[in-house]
Amino acid sequence: MTDPIADYLTRLRNAIMAHHRVVEVPASNLKKEITKILFEKGYILNYKFIEDGPQGTIKVALKYDPTTKASAIKCLKRVSTPGLRKYTGYKEMPRVINGLGIAILSTSKGVMTDKEASTLKIGGEVLCYVY
Repeated sequence: MTDPIADYLTRLRNAIMAHHRVVEVPASNLKKEITKILFEKGYILNYKFIEDGPQGTIKVALKYDPTTKASAIKCLKRVSTPGLRKYTGYKEMPRVINGLGIAILSTSKGVMTDKEASTLKIGGEVLCYVY
């Protein structure tokens, strides 16, 4: 697998389209940090890290609206790929849906959202957009 982050986002996207409640994803430190951000920002209901074997898995409980059955995540878009990396400075921070969505960045201070990175005045690699 050349792009594990794209695989992670695709598994979440496919589970949302199939209206699954829980999805299991192979774990890595970067995926764990992205999952924590999605939970803190209210895009997923809950998560659990399961340590089995050398890698482990992440169980993600997806969040749906109880009346309309619509997912909290409308779109997951991979920005920086292994073939074409996208970096940004804090002055040119991307705005996702005019500030309603989030961009997840990998910075020198760790994985964080675009708003957190701009308050700390650091840039980094734009991993994905979520809205």
